[in-house]
Amino acid sequence: MAFIICEPCIDIKDAACVDVCPVDCIHPRKDEPAFATVDMLYIHPDECIDCGACVPACPVAAIFALDETPHKWSAFIDKNRSYFDE
Repeated sequence: MAFIICEPCIDIKDAACVDVCPVDCIHPRKDEPAFATVDMLYIHPDECIDCGACVPACPVAAIFALDETPHKWSAFIDKNRSYFDE
């Protein structure tokens, strides 16, 4: 199980979640070129260790465990994975 970043992150990209992630699986970071061009952050599904540290760090409550992702934001599951498939 991985964690998913959903709609509340769009145009926010606070990056507090990036700062607390022990395995650096949330991208793009502020020092990556893609940070300026994407509208939200993404969690790499294969690198995430399911620690959950990012959930309370998110100021807009945009991060959910895969199996707890609200139905209205279920499309973000594929959106997160697709970001890393490109």
